[in-house]
Amino acid sequence: MYDFFRFEVHTIVHITFRLKEILHHTSYIIHLTLSYICTMDFNIAEYIPEDFHDSSRVWIYQSNRLFFMSEALDMEKTLQDFVSSWNSHGTPVKGYANLFFGRFIIFMADETAAGVSGCSTDSSVRVIKEIEKTYSVDMFNRQLLSFFVKNKVEQIPLSQLNYALENGIITGDTLYFNNTVLTKKQLLEEWITPAKNSWLRGKLVNG
Repeated sequence: MYDFFRFEVHTIVHITFRLKEILHHTSYIIHLTLSYICTMDFNIAEYIPEDFHDSSRVWIYQSNRLFFMSEALDMEKTLQDFVSSWNSHGTPVKGYANLFFGRFIIFMADETAAGVSGCSTDSSVRVIKEIEKTYSVDMFNRQLLSFFVKNKVEQIPLSQLNYALENGIITGDTLYFNNTVLTKKQLLEEWITPAKNSWLRGKLVNG
């Protein structure tokens, strides 16, 4: 499912460094996707705007599958066009949107500049629904849990979590993508965290 690029390691490295050199000044999406192909780099802070307040609101939408590179490139324009026109009651929203690890779309709004109304939040949801339709993905399935297992993101339905725990597929130390984080500070500190440090700890005890 995840084996989209069947190059030998030296070929991947060569292509990656060459593309990074050519695309040095291009969007974060390209760099993040290239990074995902070669290795999972969890240091996301360098891709998050430093000038956004720690209390900036965050929304995370998770795809039920990995996006292809071509899809990520197409999606870039959709996300950037949205951010550039994101308004709340006629006032521009200080916003940010990006694709992480080829699977997670993150929106962020710094409300110290302008508050985000219900209508402006709805507009971001419409963008996600457009992406769902365009790429035939599911971005709203909250029953899918994402973990970092064997050097890749694996998704496990909540209904199968106990099985994964009982068979040692998931442990308390397995990294979990906690998509319930609500602020920039939480995103940086709690999004990618050992399962035992998340809301899953009760499940782990029971498992």
